[in-house]
Amino acid sequence: MAKPSVAVAEASGVPAQASCSCPCPGTTLFPYPPPRGASGIAAAAVRRKCLQAEVGGGACWGVESMRASSPTHARAAAALAGAGADEEEERAAWMARHPSALGKFERIVAASEGRRIVMFLDYDGTLSPIVDDPDAAFMSETVSRPNQLASALMRMAVRSVAKHFPTAIVSGRCRDKVFGFVKLAELYYAGSHGMDIKGPAKASSSRHEKAKAKGVLFQPATASEFLPMIEAVHERLVETTRSIPGAKVENNRFCVSVHFRCVDEKMWGELWESVKGVLREYPRLRLTQGRMVLEVRPTIKWDKGKALEFLLESLGFAGCTNVLPVYIGDDRTDEDAFRALRRRGQGQGVGILVSKHPKETSASYSLQEPAEVMEFLLRLVEWKRLSRLSRTQ
Repeated sequence: MAKPSVAVAEASGVPAQASCSCPCPGTTLFPYPPPRGASGIAAAAVRRKCLQAEVGGGACWGVESMRASSPTHARAAAALAGAGADEEEERAAWMARHPSALGKFERIVAASEGRRIVMFLDYDGTLSPIVDDPDAAFMSETVSRPNQLASALMRMAVRSVAKHFPTAIVSGRCRDKVFGFVKLAELYYAGSHGMDIKGPAKASSSRHEKAKAKGVLFQPATASEFLPMIEAVHERLVETTRSIPGAKVENNRFCVSVHFRCVDEKMWGELWESVKGVLREYPRLRLTQGRMVLEVRPTIKWDKGKALEFLLESLGFAGCTNVLPVYIGDDRTDEDAFRALRRRGQGQGVGILVSKHPKETSASYSLQEPAEVMEFLLRLVEWKRLSRLSRTQ
């Protein structure tokens, strides 16, 4: 296998704590890369400057990239509170392009006429809110404390959806950990950004008789050779980030996640340089980003979009038009799945971004938060129940 260069560059010499900001004015979008949406020659020049910083990969770009992928509630709220007429117009335009999946629910279910809906769900930020402790993002089976009510209701909603539609959770977390969070044996689980897939331990219903993926177990052919490397990087990152308060390193089997949910923003530059410094010794690994997380992944051409396509094929829907995949996610890694749906063609899939703030996306619709995701799932279950009822009358 070829050894492409790691997706981070040598240090640019900018001190980790230096004050730096990527000049992306004129937009309220929180970009995955810096925004394409701003208009004019000046905006194009800004974007080129930002992309040049990305290629350089120094501390300045690292911090700005972390801010872009992980806008804090305070900063996002301040940006929206101070939005002028142009920003409000831009937000309205974004909502016109990515309308609420609840507001357009009837349109979505109408598109499923004569088709089989297959549900794909991200976990963190979609089914579970982003919590301070990544290990505490579980769904409650029972309600013994008030703060468990929302997670117990979400678990009920996911279980109900899985009774009517093949349902998969596609996460950057390791598969076993996500299963431990959810504990629903009737789901498909795709962990490590889809590099570790397993089908249901039991059939949830005879309604899934078309599914061919019962008990399916899949990993990319070359993935296992990265395991010793991932383990070594995990140990190195635990050691190098020990001095950064709040940093948490998680071994997700085929990738390593460095969570900075509880790291002071002033320390983000130091964290970026620590992670990048370790990766310089591992050219077969690459660095990607998500919401409040840096992720070290193998240079394998596999992602959440590939996982979606694999599961559709395993379910017997490869190349079929009688299926409507619906993917709901909040993170930049979910964009791979949204793009996979786009490649299927107009009306052949539904991508829904979970975000309170406008950002660049290939999704068609939006929801603001996990509570709206739960409402969408429950409405889908009720629609299916009423559809069956009407056919029997």
